[in-house]
Amino acid sequence: MLIELEYFSFVALTIFIIGVSGIVVNRKNIITILMSVELMLLSINFYFVISSIALEDIFGQVFSIYVLTVAAAESAIGLAILVIHHRLCGTIAVEFMNKIKG
Repeated sequence: MLIELEYFSFVALTIFIIGVSGIVVNRKNIITILMSVELMLLSINFYFVISSIALEDIFGQVFSIYVLTVAAAESAIGLAILVIHHRLCGTIAVEFMNKIKG
């Protein structure tokens, strides 16, 4: 079981690194940034579930459901801000995000 845990941990780490690199490489597109943040949250959830199964404990799975709920709220708020920004500016480029500051 320990060897499988190492493989799954490597997969979760790889997905997290892909999410971080998506943010670092593409800073101009806000949709890509939101997708990269979601990818990072999902990789952390994957690791929580894996460690919960390995430790035979339910708390990792419960916390994973909590993080999924927070990620869904974050996506909804991010997309709402994106729609408001597109209505004001006509573009979704990150450079013009200072126009919606209140």
